[in-house]
Parts: sequence; structure tokens; C-alpha cells
Amino acid sequence: MERQRDNRIPSSVHDRLPMESDHAFLRFTHQLNQCQNAEDLLQELPSTLLSLISANTFTVVRGDCADLISSVAVDGSGKKSFIPPELFSHKPSACIWVHEQQKPLIIPSIQEETGFPDHLEWFCSNGDRSLCILPLSTTLRRLGVICVGRSDENAFSEEDVSFLEIAANYAALALDDRLNFTASEKARAQLENEQTKLKLILDLNNSVVSNLELKPLIEAISPSIRNVMQLDAVALMLPAIDNEGLEVYALDFPDSKGAIRPGAIVSPDGLPTKVFRTGKLWVGDISEERQQYFDRNLATQEGLHATCFLPLIRFNCVRGVLSVARLRKDSFTDQDVDFLLQIAGQIAIAIDNALAYRKISELSDKLEQEKLYLEDEIRSELNFEEIVGNSMVLRRALRRVEAVGPTDSTVLIYGETGSGKELIARAVHKLSQRSSHAFVKLNCAAIPTGLLESELFGHEKGAFTGAIAQRIGRFELASAGTIFLDEVGEIPLELQPKLLRVLQEREFERLGSSRTLHTNARLIAATNRDLNAMVDSQMFRSDLFYRLNVFPIYVPPLRERTEDIPFLVRHFAQHFARLMKKRIDTISSETMNALVRYPWPGNIRELQNVIERAVILSSGKELKVPITDLKPRLVENNGSNGMMTLEEMERRHILHVLEQSNWVFSGPNGAAARLGMKRPTLQFRMRKLGISRPTQPH
Repeated sequence: MERQRDNRIPSSVHDRLPMESDHAFLRFTHQLNQCQNAEDLLQELPSTLLSLISANTFTVVRGDCADLISSVAVDGSGKKSFIPPELFSHKPSACIWVHEQQKPLIIPSIQEETGFPDHLEWFCSNGDRSLCILPLSTTLRRLGVICVGRSDENAFSEEDVSFLEIAANYAALALDDRLNFTASEKARAQLENEQTKLKLILDLNNSVVSNLELKPLIEAISPSIRNVMQLDAVALMLPAIDNEGLEVYALDFPDSKGAIRPGAIVSPDGLPTKVFRTGKLWVGDISEERQQYFDRNLATQEGLHATCFLPLIRFNCVRGVLSVARLRKDSFTDQDVDFLLQIAGQIAIAIDNALAYRKISELSDKLEQEKLYLEDEIRSELNFEEIVGNSMVLRRALRRVEAVGPTDSTVLIYGETGSGKELIARAVHKLSQRSSHAFVKLNCAAIPTGLLESELFGHEKGAFTGAIAQRIGRFELASAGTIFLDEVGEIPLELQPKLLRVLQEREFERLGSSRTLHTNARLIAATNRDLNAMVDSQMFRSDLFYRLNVFPIYVPPLRERTEDIPFLVRHFAQHFARLMKKRIDTISSETMNALVRYPWPGNIRELQNVIERAVILSSGKELKVPITDLKPRLVENNGSNGMMTLEEMERRHILHVLEQSNWVFSGPNGAAARLGMKRPTLQFRMRKLGISRPTQPH
């Protein structure tokens, strides 16, 4: 065959010049080396082969011929065309045979070929009469085949085949090199991605360990999650307080249009709520979800497509839902979901830690408050806690204390100011099974009306001006113990329904919070007012009064227990003398009689103050009480507007007559004659009114 005038190697090795052949092969290798990746090389390889050696068509089939990856062909003019994959999809096929046997196949005449007739029609249609098929492979990998077609029959000599094998081997090495480089780059990117993910998990784990506040933790880690996983939105949803749905607790969505906001409540019928209830994740395009979920409308407004809702499970309990989404329709792969599940596991641990930390903080605050109350109790004059006296009316009150103490019933203590109602309340607490827990007291008259609710039930930070921190209320503090509300009649009407709810339902809310709290505190109330009269005048709720008046205890005023005055005087005198490092040994009869005759409108509190003042003024061993301190005054009786009852007036009159008669009952100058009644009648009236002769202490 005549040698062609171009730079290609002639079809006959006899017509080939050595120098020209070397230069052509160098150009061939140089052209292949210019290809940056395997795909480019495959596209250029047929044209490059055409520039190396004369042929009618060059065809490159990439990959396993039974599973064709790509194929491209050029004709003698350099025009590219693509081979239909079905030409090489079934056996018998010449390409498959070469790929499997790894041997060149020479077909001298395509027309006379009988082994692969159905698969050679395409070559015939392109003007090929003979065909040479060579394996495209390296020692370690089979890459495909190269088909060279010529328009003459018997057009391939042994030298042509050898030369084509050299070109195929070099092309295979070049293709393998680029495939290896692509694989290494992919492996490097995958390794970097895995390292980034591991670093994210490590950072997340460190954040979980070091940060016990949930919201700052989510805000710190969500940008990293978005960057690593190529996300547009990350949201943490937790169960809403007093609501059936979920609440968007934290949101990281830089491109948000405002449809989804932190604090928003997710519908009970929404996908996140479904995931929360079932504990099964959901992955898909939420904008294409058929069911008209409320969340779908929000997602459409925000332009979200690919979405994944992951349950946050800890100890078989779903704590919340982690939601991640993309603005593009780029579905999450199985690898993405597996990694997101790892993140969800760490966040579930964080939620558990945050809940435990919150509970510990609340308990710590509660213990701190209990400590303050206990310190206040220790600082108070606990020496006066002992109830001194042996009068009949006092013993009657103490018997009622013994009866109600072991129970959990509500107690209402009523009596005049300073009569010792708090001591009776403490005695009830000490006799109960709650004695090892806190005894929390509150004087309702000493707290401004606007702050009383906060004192009783507590408040959240920012609930009102000046609420700079969360505060635990008295009911919450006394949950396992006893709460003593003194001057309960001073509680305003608008606050009484909340107190009634605590007594009935054992539940309440802190001021500024919608979270319902429960208490198991026992209530002891005290008042110096006539609650019955307040109910009649609509100043006190009748239903609350009935709840409080389960077991009433009457504490008698000091003027009704005059026989206890000598014991109280001695007790207070010794106590204050000990505190002031003095010695008081005697109290004159004149002084004691004056103290007994005095009506004590301020009751025991007034007596205590008088004795303290007397000890201060006494310079010797005898107690000197200033007579000016014992001026008789009209007895105050709250609830009767300063007016004495008939029984009280009778009692005072009998006592006055007894003192004038020096406690002589019979005779013409005796108390019975002066009162105009018989001696048995006088003794009966004295027993009924609780009058007994004072006993001088030894």
C-alpha cells in the first residue's frame, strides 16, 4: 500500500519509516499526557489513535463489557460518534471475548465472520471490512477494549498488531494512572471528610461535657454541623410546656424568611411530632409530602426541600427531635443519615445532662433557701419555744395539738396577737411525721400585697421589675415539710383562689411561668381576726375558710391563764438574767401580784418585754418591775373592735372580786356573797371560765 502524505503511520509496516514512527508515537504519548482525567482521556483516545496510525474507525469501550460504562468512536475523518450500549450487552460478543481472554482478536473479514455476526453490523455500517480488537488493561486491572477497523479485508499484519498493542498498553497505563489519581483524590476527600466529621463529633462530645446549658451548646455547635453536612437549617425541638406539640427550642437558619422562629409551637399533627411519638426518623423532601402537614406549609414558605427529622433518644426515651434541612433538592444519603444519628445521640446526652443540671440547680437552690430558713430559725430565740404553763385552758389547747399533730390535716390556730400561736404551730410540726423536714413560716401581714404571691409561689427571672433571678416560693420549699402562714386573714381576696387551689389540687405555677408545680406541704394557718365575721362581710372567701378550718385550735390570751403568769415571769427573768450575766433570785409578792392583776393586752409578748426591761433595770438579786409599765389599759380584742364579750366581762369581774376578797369564797365578805351567788355556783362558773388560783413558784 502506498505511504500516506500525512504524519500518521501507514497501514503497512513495510511502508513505515523508523524516525517517523518514533516521532508519531511521541506525539501520541504527549497528547495523552495532556488529558487531566480519565473521562477526558477516553474521549480523546480514539482521535489520538487516529493521528497515530491509519484506520477507518477507532472505538474505545471502557469498563466491563457486560456492564458498559462508556464508549466512543471516530471515523477516518475524525468525526465522533457513540456506540449503542446494547451492542455489547449480551454474549456472544467479540469485545466481551477479548475483555475476558485478554488476547487480541483479528477478524480478517467481517463479512465472513460467523462467531459474532450480530455484534459486527455496526462496524460494517461504518465501512469497516476487517477488525482488530485489543485488550485495554494493566497487570492489576482490566479497563476495556480498543477496536480498530479498516476498510480493506486482511488489513492487519503482525507488525500492525504489535504496534497497536504497544499503543494500547501505553493508553491503559495512562488511563490507569488517571483512574488511580481520581481514586486517591476521592479517598483523600473522603478521608478529610471523615476527619472533619470525627472532629465535629469530638468537639460536640467536649461541648456536651463542658457545657451544661443546652441553648448555648446548640448555638455553638450548629454552625459546624451545617458546614460539615452542607445544611442550610438546623433546629432543635423539645416538648412544649403544657402543650401537646413540640417547641422550636433553638434554630440556626441564616437564610430564614421568618416563617420558622425559636419559640414557635409545632403542630401536634406535624411530622416532627410524629417522629417524637414514634421514635422513628423521617427522611425525604417535605415539600413533596402528600399529607398536608402544618410543617409542610412552613417548609414551603422557607423554600426547604431535603429534610431529615431525627428522634433524640436516651435510655429508650425520646427527649426531642433534631431537624436538619437543605434548600436544594439534594436528598440525604445513608451515610449522611448514619452520621446525623451519631450527632443526635450526642445531643440527646446533652439534653439529659441539661435536664439533670437544671434539676440539680433547682434542688441546690432549694437547699440553699432551706439553709437560710434554718439559719433564721437558729438565730431566732429558740429558748422561748418551750411552752410554759399548767393552766386548764392551756392544757386543753395542748391536748388538741397532741391529737392533730401526727396527722397531715390542715390546722387553723386562732388567738390574740402575742398569745403564742407560732409556738403551737411548731408543736404541731414536731409531733408530725414531717418533723425532720423544714418548718417554713411566712407572716402574710408583713409582706406587701404585690409581693405576697411571689413569696408564696415563687417567680421566674424577669417575671416583674426587679426579678433578676429565679426564686423558689415557700410552698415549693416546704414541699415535704410544713408551711406556717401567720396572719392568714391578711391575704388579699384576689390571691385567695390560688391558695385554695394549692389546698385542693396541690399544684401551682411560679409567677411568670406556665409550668405547673406540685407540693406536698402541710398547711398550718394562724390568725388574730374573726374569719367568720370576715366571711359574712365578704372580706374572706367562705370556701377557703372551710378548707382552713379543718381542725381549729384556740390559743387563750394571757389574761385567761393568769395562773401561768408566775411561771412565765420566773422563766423570762432567768433567761434574760443569764443573757445579761446577772443573778435574779427573788421576786417580791407585791410585784408578782401586780403582774398577775395586770390584764396583759399584749399577752406573752408584752410580758416578755416587761421582764426583759425589768432585768435591765434591776441592780440587785431582786427583780424590780417599774409600776408605770403596769398601767391598766383597755384590752384589745381583734375581731370585736375593742369590745369585750359577755363571757370575758364576766370572767374579769369574777377575777376582780376574787382578788379583792383575797380568794376567800365563803363568808359574809367572801367572793360568793359579793357576787350574789352560792359557793358551788361560783366554783362551777370558775371551772367553766378557766379561772384558778395563782400558784407562787418556789
